[in-house]
Amino acid sequence: MPYPKNYRKFMKSDLWLEMRDMRTDQQQRVPPPPLQKPYPEGAPLIDLPAPETLEVGEVTVREAIAGRRSHRSYTDAPLSLEELAYLLWATQGVHEVWRSGVALRRTVPSAGARHPFETYLVINRVGDLDVGLYRYLSIEHKLLPLTLNPQLPHQAAGACHNQTFVRQSAVTFVWTVLPYRTEWRYALMTPKLANLDAGHVCQNLYLAAESIGAGACAIAAYNQADMDALLDLDGDDEFTIYVAPVGRV
Repeated sequence: MPYPKNYRKFMKSDLWLEMRDMRTDQQQRVPPPPLQKPYPEGAPLIDLPAPETLEVGEVTVREAIAGRRSHRSYTDAPLSLEELAYLLWATQGVHEVWRSGVALRRTVPSAGARHPFETYLVINRVGDLDVGLYRYLSIEHKLLPLTLNPQLPHQAAGACHNQTFVRQSAVTFVWTVLPYRTEWRYALMTPKLANLDAGHVCQNLYLAAESIGAGACAIAAYNQADMDALLDLDGDDEFTIYVAPVGRV
């Protein structure tokens, strides 16, 4: 039995025509959503090496593209905190807050500079960091510890349909999407644009990992409810959109 073709609609650009008579929240002068998900005042944060001080990733872009592969096997060697900071900067680093705080310029492109993602990390072997779940605060370039639990890598693997290389990685990147950041400006086009933006982010991770002698593997095959529960998300206003383990190869 053939698949119904109406599921392909979100991949197309003809929704722009349907939006001609629609006023977005931006056009109605509704205040924009926060550029970053809030976190508790006074929460203990972990400093990361500043982007301008990083001395890793000296491979050329051509060499990184030529060497890029999806790696599902990793050694037991850890990543350093500097290497993690580099990977975070490469994927969601902030150049500047602009347009009076309405938008961010980052190291990756995003439709309308809306950048609808948050970065969570299931850390297994990174420097002296405890095993557990963290969130990257990209504006501050710091880590926010969320749950310190040695079982987190195993739980993350379980949420990825028991793909064993997830728990063997040094760190697993989990990107979540907050759709309203993009809906505020683009309404019906958000599914198409947010999925394109996620691809930009993960490709930067691949190339940055390759440049430090590590490897990554993008995963879309995860249990949505289980992964959202692992990150304590509501599954509606914020939910998992992409997963990528990283380890030394």
